[in-house]
Amino acid sequence: MIQKLSYKTLLIIYETIRPDLGYDIALEFYAAISRAESYPMCSALIDASVRRSLVSRFPYGVLYADSDKGIYILAVMNLHRKPGYWQNRM
Repeated sequence: MIQKLSYKTLLIIYETIRPDLGYDIALEFYAAISRAESYPMCSALIDASVRRSLVSRFPYGVLYADSDKGIYILAVMNLHRKPGYWQNRM
C-alpha cells in the first residue's frame, strides 16, 4: 500500500521522534529546493524531464521539472521505496 503524507504530517512525525528533528528536516527540504532553484540542471535526471534534488540527512528527494519561469515541484520521493512508485501520482 502506498501511503501519502502531507508535508506538515511528515514534519510532525519527525518532531515526535526527537525534538527539533521536524525543524531539521524542514531546513534540509528548504536547502534541497534552493539548490534546485539555483542550479536546476545540476540535479540527477530521473525521467525525460524530471530531476531529483536530494534532501541531505534524510531519505527523501524533491522531484521537479525545470521551466522558463523556474522549477515546478512535482513530488517528494521516499528513497527507501521501490523506484518509480511516484510516477503513478502525476
